[in-house]
Amino acid sequence: MNKKLKNIIIAFGIATLYALIVRLTFGVKAWGSLFSVMSITFLFLLPSIIGALTVYLSDLEKVKKTWYRICAPWLPILLFLLITLAFAIEGWACWLMILPVFLIAASIGGLFGGYLKLKKRNDKLNISLLVLIPFLISPVEQLIEKIPGTYKAYTYIDIHSNTEKIWKNVTRVKTIEKDDDTGYLTAFLGFPRPLKAELNYNGVGAYREAIFTNGLIFREAVIEYEENKKMVFSIKANTYEIPSTTLDEHILIGGKYFDVLNGTYELEKMDEGKFRLHLYSNFKMNTTFNFYAGWWGKIIMKDIQNNILKVVKKRAEE
Repeated sequence: MNKKLKNIIIAFGIATLYALIVRLTFGVKAWGSLFSVMSITFLFLLPSIIGALTVYLSDLEKVKKTWYRICAPWLPILLFLLITLAFAIEGWACWLMILPVFLIAASIGGLFGGYLKLKKRNDKLNISLLVLIPFLISPVEQLIEKIPGTYKAYTYIDIHSNTEKIWKNVTRVKTIEKDDDTGYLTAFLGFPRPLKAELNYNGVGAYREAIFTNGLIFREAVIEYEENKKMVFSIKANTYEIPSTTLDEHILIGGKYFDVLNGTYELEKMDEGKFRLHLYSNFKMNTTFNFYAGWWGKIIMKDIQNNILKVVKKRAEE
């Protein structure tokens, strides 16, 4: 084995192995009070250290090139991605959400690793500190009380029909065929798709189940109601009644980190024969990085809501 190939294997191999060790350690449920995958430490610090290790362990001549310090850290990140997917350690949906952050953080870490390499800082001390950082910072982060963040996902659609027909399709959504499903993002992420939902009667205290594939059900209770105008309902997902393979635990609706609280339909008359149907929901995130998780939560909820609105529009205009 020539020296160049050996250097490449060392640089990328050690960084990838380190990533796997941290992921497996942070995934041990018995150590949940110390380490968590759903943490700033894992999301931001880990890829930075992967990037720093990759560049720091690389050949000096390569490290002198700025593009290498920025781009080389992406390879162990992608190898880490493939390995965790192949062994079902991590789900595709989670990776789609965290990959942009991982790549950017890895590049920042690569620039830092290059700085250490080029300045010839204390090798052993720097490397030791780098690899230990997640194991030192994470327990401190877990001691910080998580403050759930509440967010609103707002969507609307314009419909050319009459009040009664639109409202009938709001309160009673009959079976949605696969061809009518336009929730492309949620489908790509592996979320169950909506099948049907039917209100048992019109009024406060009414109850319905919004049924999705794979056994996912949103149990909804009407808490405010105006015929043909407004319906507000609480939402409770049957999270712990469905198979664990239905959704990744980190983005499981009704789970530890992501939960939908309530939803509202409002029908507004625009012009003669034209109405605007509003649909918004309130949901909460419970992580130490709600600023990022909440943004993704809105995207997911809007995709689900837009899908439903398009179904209502199509049926009301038929």
